[in-house]
Amino acid sequence: MNLALCLSMTDAQLERCRKRLEQFLVDLLEPVGRSERRHWGSVYVRGLLLDGERKSVEPMARRLPDGNEQAMQQFVGQSPWEWQPVWLRLARRMVKELEPEAVWVIDDTGFPKQGGHSVGVARQYSGTLGKTANCQVAVSLHEVCTEGATVLGWRLYLPESWANDPQRRAEAGIPEEVTFRKKWELALEMIDQARSSWELAPRIVVADAGYGDVTAFREGLETRELSYAVGVQSNTGIWAEPPRVRKLKPKVIGRPPSAWHYGKQRPVSAKEAAQQARGWKKIRWREGSKGWLESRFWAGRVQASHGFHEGREPGKELWLLVEWPTKAAEPTKYSLCDLPADYSLRRLVQVTKSRWKIEQDYQQLKEELGLDHYEGRSWSGWHHHVTLVMLAHSFLTLETLRSKKNFWLDPAEDAP
Repeated sequence: MNLALCLSMTDAQLERCRKRLEQFLVDLLEPVGRSERRHWGSVYVRGLLLDGERKSVEPMARRLPDGNEQAMQQFVGQSPWEWQPVWLRLARRMVKELEPEAVWVIDDTGFPKQGGHSVGVARQYSGTLGKTANCQVAVSLHEVCTEGATVLGWRLYLPESWANDPQRRAEAGIPEEVTFRKKWELALEMIDQARSSWELAPRIVVADAGYGDVTAFREGLETRELSYAVGVQSNTGIWAEPPRVRKLKPKVIGRPPSAWHYGKQRPVSAKEAAQQARGWKKIRWREGSKGWLESRFWAGRVQASHGFHEGREPGKELWLLVEWPTKAAEPTKYSLCDLPADYSLRRLVQVTKSRWKIEQDYQQLKEELGLDHYEGRSWSGWHHHVTLVMLAHSFLTLETLRSKKNFWLDPAEDAP
């Protein structure tokens, strides 16, 4: 469901929808504290769901019959409620709705900003914007199934210019325990929170090459015994055939070997492996607005070769999945997939292509729900705003699922 669908409802349908929203928020907003806070939290979410180009506090308050700019501003910007308990309740509620075959998707997005006072703002590259710009960047973790998705959590990326500046930290109210973390480290932190603190069932982790190219990120997932399907660049080194290696003898008696010897063997790039591959197949993975989406794919079992350069043993056996559209001069997308050897090519494609839903959700989160419209500058204010946007987005997701028939049908598996 989107906001346009809400606007097409009859008065009776809108009233039932509003009652569902109130019931949805009763339990989820309980952690914010006293009834006055819960009231303004509900008002704020309704403001996000109303039609209107700008979703900052002032215009929302004007559009709401019970809006109060000062009270709403105080609730989101100064009120000392904790957002993590709200995320926990929302996650546990939504994961029950997004079965079966859900995956976790890691991504990040940019928030263009003027000036340099909003927390985390700096001139930095944003994949969303496709350039270096003055912006905030946040990493997000999503639960995604065929028919819907929900945001499980956010981590606002703090550039070192912010993380190491005591004055800016104090002015923005950044907690002492928050230090500089690379984006892939923030992603692992959210995964650990979802699994350990929230006790959510583990999922296959899907991410683009911004994360998949980082060896430490892939190894972090392997250490956590999490399956994954992550994008990589065409020059990523792999062993198309298992290399023959031997341990070097330790130079000091009693010490373990510190390196592995590969002899004259050399890895190849993912692109070289793809160009030598045979058996490409056309796969349809989902139905789009203009018909089925399809392309040519090949997958083979390989090993990552980072150990070759670091004097370590070869990486574990993985799938290398490559997409080469029929009219393209060369392959266009590469993924390393730590998934079972008996996975079909169709299933590998389904998993890697599950990221598409996130781009759609980012668009809705920003254009319809005002994710990047918050005008405050503080750490807590930013987190309060995105928390309420998460609630609004999840409610729309549930309304979408209610309106669909044959919800559990997987079109990719049933495609001709």
